[in-house]
Amino acid sequence: MPSRLSESGAAALASHALGFVRPGQVLGLGTGQAATAFVHALGRAVKDGLRVTAVPTSEATATLARQLGIPLASLDDAEWIDITLDGADEVDPRLDLIKGYGGALVREKIVAAASRRLVILVGREKIVPALGTRGRLPIELVPFAAGFCRRRLAAEGYPPVVRTSGGAPVLSDNGNLIVDCAVHAIADAARLDEKLRAIPGVVGTGLFVGMAHTVLVWDDGHVTTMSRPEG
Repeated sequence: MPSRLSESGAAALASHALGFVRPGQVLGLGTGQAATAFVHALGRAVKDGLRVTAVPTSEATATLARQLGIPLASLDDAEWIDITLDGADEVDPRLDLIKGYGGALVREKIVAAASRRLVILVGREKIVPALGTRGRLPIELVPFAAGFCRRRLAAEGYPPVVRTSGGAPVLSDNGNLIVDCAVHAIADAARLDEKLRAIPGVVGTGLFVGMAHTVLVWDDGHVTTMSRPEG
């Protein structure tokens, strides 16, 4: 398995991503290593006079943005989001994604859906031939339905493990459970997403299909750009 994105790589991606930002825009701010590096870069730009408003995808991102002086808004306040900048855990050749290793998958998907453009920042290790290559698909569940959902997911061939930290279940910012389902290469991500979301109690999956417009990739000391294929 290739190494994790370096701090210098994350910083380079963040600097490159700032080139997509224009004064006066409403930005979606993602969650995770690459997204955090972008928030730091954005904070420096705001301090230097850039005027933007941001919608964060997690409480952790919101806290960091406030500390850096980035003005925040909610989806109640923002009619639309011009561009969201976020990371991903897997990116396939069509720029479909798996997200959610950081636990913010549902809020990230909502913000992405509200955005005119979604730009993803990743290291080369996140580029995969097919979604599911890394063997893990995060899903957010309503706690009341956890037992039922876990049995249904297992019966469908995607055995789940409740994500824990310090022996306690990890809860999303929405107060829901996160489970990680074992998967193999996914032949039809859109169909699987629809199938899993049809299980009552499943709030959302980490499958982001047809949502990313651009992926910035840190690879061997350089930032390269992937664009969504036409058609």
